[in-house]
Amino acid sequence: MAGKLYVVGTPIGNLEDFSPRAVRILSEVDFIAAEDTRVTMKLLNHFEIKAELISYYEHNKKEKGPQIIDRLLGGQTCAIVTDAGMPAVSDPGEDLVRLAHENGVAVESVPGPSAFVTALSISGMPSGRFCFEGFLPVEKVERRKRLDELKTEQRTVIFYEAPHKLLTTLGDLLTAFGDREIALAKELTKLHETVLRTTLSGAKDYFSENAPKGEYVLIINGASPETKTYTLEEAVAIAQKLMDDGESTSAAAKEAAAVSGIKKGEIYSALMKR
Repeated sequence: MAGKLYVVGTPIGNLEDFSPRAVRILSEVDFIAAEDTRVTMKLLNHFEIKAELISYYEHNKKEKGPQIIDRLLGGQTCAIVTDAGMPAVSDPGEDLVRLAHENGVAVESVPGPSAFVTALSISGMPSGRFCFEGFLPVEKVERRKRLDELKTEQRTVIFYEAPHKLLTTLGDLLTAFGDREIALAKELTKLHETVLRTTLSGAKDYFSENAPKGEYVLIINGASPETKTYTLEEAVAIAQKLMDDGESTSAAAKEAAAVSGIKKGEIYSALMKR
């Protein structure tokens, strides 16, 4: 009988956020797959957890993933952890979870803190609808393409960024998005937890004078809804599509007028001249 893969959340700063269930699971599993074994060893030592520890990260996942699955298929249990937060979210643990499902291995969540959710909850930014983007691509063409895709996104947009790249990223965001509201959160759950509410231009100016320190979560207001302005040609095309679907000329002109704001008579007249 196959074993089980536990996806275990670890503290993003404050060790008091580590749940009793997480401590128990890490104490009971046959082995733990960790992003950085040195970081995880400190956590295990703090909670007096004795367990076999193996490394599983971006650059060895193709080799280690199948090895872990083989052990799980043999009946062992494994917990996967990342250095901080929930594994498998913007993290190579995603690949291991997928492999487990593909091989019929049960996967169970042991939830814990998540940096982007924690940051959003204290940011004061709109949280009803949001999209999490993680880190932007490093390569300039891919980065520009990603930002171009997101510039009309109306939901709150969330990124991660390292301190040495923050100023460049703020400049890229300002160029792509215009000057929007932003909240920058760092040192989450730690002694010097900070949330800076400003604009993209204000953040760029601030960090030009104050060197960024720590990992940042960037929470940016979504794009404002835009009212599309239709031309007569576009309105006629809408009506023609409706007619192709079986609508009468009059009904199609009426519906196209409601969508486009162009007068029904103008649309009808243009249709009759075709």
